This record gives sequence, structure tokens and C-alpha cells, in this order.
Amino acid sequence: MNVEDGDTIAVWFSCGAASAVAAKLTLNKFGGRCDVRVVNSPVAEEDADNRRFLLDVQHWLGIKIETATNPKYPQASCVEVWEDRKFMSSPYGAPCTQILKKQARYAWQDVNKPQWHVLGFTADEQNRFDRFTLTETENALPVLIDAKMSKRDCFAALKAADIKLPAIYDAGYPNANCIGCVKASSPTYWNHVRQQHPEVFDQRAKQSRRLGSKLVRVKNQRIYLDELNPSARGAPLKSMDIECGLFCEERTAPI
Repeated sequence: MNVEDGDTIAVWFSCGAASAVAAKLTLNKFGGRCDVRVVNSPVAEEDADNRRFLLDVQHWLGIKIETATNPKYPQASCVEVWEDRKFMSSPYGAPCTQILKKQARYAWQDVNKPQWHVLGFTADEQNRFDRFTLTETENALPVLIDAKMSKRDCFAALKAADIKLPAIYDAGYPNANCIGCVKASSPTYWNHVRQQHPEVFDQRAKQSRRLGSKLVRVKNQRIYLDELNPSARGAPLKSMDIECGLFCEERTAPI
């Protein structure tokens, strides 16, 4: 990758550990000769503590974290998007990611025209990085992969910097995505939401029933959330990785 002096590098910060450390490494490596911009696309359904984490990371980085939103959805609400689009998820992803993440990114980059992009792909995600450069954009820098940093390494780096991880991790979730992410189909995940955030589970169950979206999969059959047995389990929660960013997917062990 031939990064030239004066290039603009956009680091897409998701309020997760990996993208925070990716931003720090990018600034350390290129900050003296490039215009490094750290950008976040907020979503209303994220845990409120994500904002605290963003401010802590901003202080650590020493630069302001910018905001990119879709002007058609100023509230950046997944619930509003699902209601407007009349569906919540599909085999090709979810409309919230397309509208609140991708379209927000496209709008920002159309104005700011970065030469390079950085995302939180960790050392064990070379295949995902390769797929991103093939299907999204070629001009991405694999800063965490080059540094051979895993997600656990990113947690350790933040701990060393005395930055507390977002509270959503402490609640047992595998990432800092929205609570009640509709890309998840595991009964393990949804029963965890039911236990930790019953009001969110109830909201998702009612909206998904109204819109005809069967969000959970049990024994390879899709069912509505209000049909899910509270004791049903699938893959362990920690083995799941539900991506909400420039990809929109769920990767988990078979249920």
C-alpha cells in the first residue's frame, strides 16, 4: 500500500474495542504525514454507555471523532428504518446497516474524498478483510492485521490505556452493536436479550410480528421471537460475531 504524504485516511470507529485500537495505530503510524479522520455513525439503539466510551477514546486519540449520519434519518434509529422499510432483516443483511451505516459513510466520503479507509479487522479476520477489499473498496489499510492484533489484544490495549470497555460487553454481549440486533438469529442471543434487556426483547418481538419478520432460527427453522422458548439455546454467545458496519452479517457456529 503506497500511502503518500497528505493523503486523507478515514478510520471508521464503531464504538468497539477493535476500531478504537485501529484508530490509535493509524494515528501513530500516519498521523505525522497524513490527514487521519476518525468517523463514527451513531445508532439510537446502541447502549447509552457507547457515548462515554467514544469520549474516552477521543481523549486517548487526541483528535475529535467526527459524526456521519444519513440526512434522511436524522434520528439514526433502526426502529424507524424497519418501520419505514416494512422489514427488519433478510438473507442479504438488514436495512438499518445499509441506511444508517453504509449510506452515511457514502455521504461522508463523497464530501471528504478519503484516499484510504481503516476498519477494525483483527488478525484472525484476514478473509473478511480480503472480502471487503474485493466487494466494497480496494483502498483499505489492514492496520490491526499488520500488527497481528486480535480482539483480545485490543481489549488489553484499552485496559493498559485505562479506558473502560463499553458497558454492553459487561452485560455479556460479544460486541458493542445495537441491543437486540436483528442480524442475530441465535436463540442464545435472543434469550440473552430477553434476560438482560426485556423491554428491548418485547419491542423487537412486537415489531417483528407486525412486520412479518421471523428473527430467530431454531433447528434450522425461522420463528417469531414471541414463539421462542425462554430455555432454548444454540451456539455459545461468546462464539458469535454479529457484524454491524460496512458488512452486515451474522457469523456463528451451527445451531
